[in-house]
Amino acid sequence: MLRVNFNGLYRVNSKNEFNVPYGSSKNPTILNEELLTSINKYLNNNNIEILNTDFSQSIAKAKAGDFVYFDPPYIPLTKTSSFTSYTYKNFDMNEQIRLRNLFTGLDKKGVFVMLSNSNAPEIFELYKDYTDKIQLVDAKRSINSDASKRGKIKEVLITNYELEK
Repeated sequence: MLRVNFNGLYRVNSKNEFNVPYGSSKNPTILNEELLTSINKYLNNNNIEILNTDFSQSIAKAKAGDFVYFDPPYIPLTKTSSFTSYTYKNFDMNEQIRLRNLFTGLDKKGVFVMLSNSNAPEIFELYKDYTDKIQLVDAKRSINSDASKRGKIKEVLITNYELEK
């Protein structure tokens, strides 16, 4: 796929315009035709629906036994890492609470739910009803303006079911 922007990051500004600078690759792959064709065949030969909507609307048809995974903008770990704007609408604490409420609503419907987020105290408070289902996992971060701060960090996976250890 197209990855000429900085570290493959996609982000927009407050006007909903793409705003990531070009990366430093001298010979980027502009188009991987084989991969694109393969993805095209997969999407057209399976029962897949791609939505461009609010996350609450995207799961409206979820029913008992379905699986839903949420990967929202993470709660910042420090005041200087307060980036929550992958879209022109900020994903603030009110959105995190709305997502938590949706998570618990899906749980009550019998939907299997998994959510990832930062290893922040606010997450443990928001999901205190799922404390026994929160696992710390290692995640590699390759995007940071300071290269020395790239690498493995701890994140959380929250589920409403038991994960194999």
